[in-house]
Formats: sequence, structure tokens, C-alpha cells
Amino acid sequence: MPTTAKPLIVFSHGNSFPASTYGVMTASLEKRGYSVKAIEKLGHDPAYPVTSNWPHLVQQLADFSAGQVKKTGQAAWLVGHSLGGFLSLMCAMQHPEIGGKPIRGVVLLDAPVIGGWRAAGLGLAKRTRLVSSVPPGAISRKRRHQWATQADALAHFSGKKMFARWHAQSLQDYIEHGTHDAEGQRALSFDRAIETAIYNTLPDNLENLLKRHPLKCPVTFIGGSQSQEIRRVGMALTEKVTKGRITMLDGTHLFPMENPLASAAAVETALLNMANI
Repeated sequence: MPTTAKPLIVFSHGNSFPASTYGVMTASLEKRGYSVKAIEKLGHDPAYPVTSNWPHLVQQLADFSAGQVKKTGQAAWLVGHSLGGFLSLMCAMQHPEIGGKPIRGVVLLDAPVIGGWRAAGLGLAKRTRLVSSVPPGAISRKRRHQWATQADALAHFSGKKMFARWHAQSLQDYIEHGTHDAEGQRALSFDRAIETAIYNTLPDNLENLLKRHPLKCPVTFIGGSQSQEIRRVGMALTEKVTKGRITMLDGTHLFPMENPLASAAAVETALLNMANI
């Protein structure tokens, strides 16, 4: 009797965190019966450069997803954190069918959809280049990116408030996969210039894209209860896009690394719910 292929999740990471950083969460999803595939570092392939509103990154995700669909024969669920969530949503809008199969649905992990006056303000900041002088791009541009050893890198990040809540294995995965040996030192794998470029070219056109390319699949939002990103962006457009399919987990914007097992459980619940729509 033939074995039924596992449902396919194409996962997309947040800015500056390679996909392997999410290993605890994705391994849990695999144990739950899903096949999880991911681009390790978005934006680092010269064939898909980082430009305003990320059209090439969307195409990178679409092309990768099409390849995975053809390999497995399974229609894809698109799951993404932050940057990855926006790309997943934009991909679903502009490529409702990938690899000859319709996208099954999208899960946004703390990727609140920017619209209204906030999007207009973002567009103005980009046009006037003010965006490059404010966080987070202004910070990432000067981010420390080299350490003497892997242990030094671990000590550096362990001492930062942002990483204090992380699951121990998630932090270890970030040190192992998010840094690499470079000329006798340990350096960030995710190029900080690319990280900064991604921040400075955030999409300000999502509302218009939604009007031109209405979604043909369901969307669920899972957010962190202490997420500053949600507070800054608001949830009005997200509520419209998800039709109320919103779940909150304990944690900050980085809850997939803080509570990876709870995050995997929430993603599975979202997928099972959307599978019945």
C-alpha cells in the first residue's frame, strides 16, 4: 500500500535569522507529520536582489515553493515569521497557484499587515530616504558582526535582553547556523548590509496589492502577546485579511524562538483549521 506523502510547509524566516535558527519549531512540525522546507537565507542570492517592496524576494519564494511542490506532489502551506510572513502573504496574492497546485493557506507569525496611514508614512520615509536614519535599519547597519570564537558569540547574545527569553536550543542553533568561520573569527552568516536593505525597503503597497490580487486562500495570524511590532503597526488590516483567524501566544515578536514548541502546536492548529475551510 503506497505511503501518503506528508503535507508540505514552505517556511520563511524573519530578517537576519537564517531558517536553521527555527530548528526546534520546524523539527516539532516534522514530528507532527509535516514536511518542512525553507530557503536558508532570503535575499542572499544575487538572482533575487533586495529592492523596494521586495518583488524579487517574493519571486524567490515562489520559485523555491514551486520546486518543492513538484518534488513532493503536495500543494504548499506557506508559513512565515516577520519578513517571511510578509513574503508568504505577497506570494499567495501574486502566485495563488504554485507548481500547478493552489496554495493551501498562509500562516503569519507576528507579521502584522501594514496599511492605511502607516503604509503611507512608510512610503514617504522610503522616498525621502529618512527610513535609513531610523531603527531598525539604522541599528542593523552598525550591528556587531564578528567575534573571536563561537563561545564569545554565544556569550555576547546571551547577555542581550532580546535573547534572554529564547529557548536554549534555539539560541544554540542561532550561534551554530547564524554565524560561520571567517578568517579565523566567527562572523554573522546573514550579511548585515542585506539585513539593513530589507528593513529599508519594507513593503508600503500591501493594501494595493490586496485590492489587485485578492487572496484565494485562507490566512491565519499568530502573534506575540508582548510584540512591539503589533503595537506599532496595528491590527486593522490583519483582521481584515485573516477574517478574524488570530491567535496570540505568550512572548515578544521573536516568540517562535522563545516558545518554539508552543509555536509549532499553534501552527498545526492553524493549518488543521484552515484545511477545513
